[in-house]
Amino acid sequence: MEWKRKDLIGLEDLKKEEIEIILDVANSFKDVSKRSVKKVPALRGKTVVNLFFEPSTRTRTSFELAAKRLSADVLSFDVSSSSVAKGETMVDTAKNIEAMKVDCFIIRHFVSGAPLIISQNVSASVINAGDGCHEHPTQALLDLFTVRERFGKIKGLRISIIGDILHSRVARSNIWGFKKLGAEVIVCGPPPLIPKEIEKTGVKITFDIDFAIENSDIIYLLRLQRERQKENFLPSLKEYSFLYGIDRERYEKIKEKAFIMHPGPMNRGIEIKSEVAEEERTLILEQVTNGIAIRMAVLYLTIGRKI
Repeated sequence: MEWKRKDLIGLEDLKKEEIEIILDVANSFKDVSKRSVKKVPALRGKTVVNLFFEPSTRTRTSFELAAKRLSADVLSFDVSSSSVAKGETMVDTAKNIEAMKVDCFIIRHFVSGAPLIISQNVSASVINAGDGCHEHPTQALLDLFTVRERFGKIKGLRISIIGDILHSRVARSNIWGFKKLGAEVIVCGPPPLIPKEIEKTGVKITFDIDFAIENSDIIYLLRLQRERQKENFLPSLKEYSFLYGIDRERYEKIKEKAFIMHPGPMNRGIEIKSEVAEEERTLILEQVTNGIAIRMAVLYLTIGRKI
């Protein structure tokens, strides 16, 4: 199967084979970051625009490094000092930038569906870097890559995603990705933070964190999305940490060959204690490293090949 898409909006509409193509291409790009000269000419002459309507550190930096290591020109767009602040619509902003003959938009937006809307109004490729509570496809792809690299497979593994499932775009993309590649997915968290009818995606639900961490190959922790919560879902952060955080005692309960993951940024002391975050069986920094290879692969597939 060949890659035939100009955009990457989410994993929900990707086929298993398309996800595997991205992971395989990322594997071939990973060694680039280990070289003394960390650059290949795959996207020479292409222009990539980071169009971020929300704050970001890891994702934005990762995409910028990925594009530069492929020899593309990169423009990071500061929305706060742009015409958007004067009332220009996001579509008009994208169209005006596209008129300067750019090849790809990396879009992060606080509204679910924003990257899709932009993709329907421009000819350039659009890559979703996180939209509202909808999806964060490249985060899930780097998570899949990290797990496959560690275990040599994904099929048959059990993944427990723990925390604020309701507001997490990372959780949604990971559910689609892991399920399509044959893993069993469990979601765990306070009842108010578990979406209604999430079982329709094929996941299992538990409110027992000890069951989740003792019976999983990957314990995937989420931070509380407090900036997206419009209601008080929890009595206190202290209570959440006590009921659903990973401390030393809970860390000792995980399986011998199990690992902890987190998409960042971590709320140390809430979903994970600092001493646990530094343990050998956490893959948090590996996830960050692998993010560059995944984003190089996505950029190459969407704008580096003739579709």
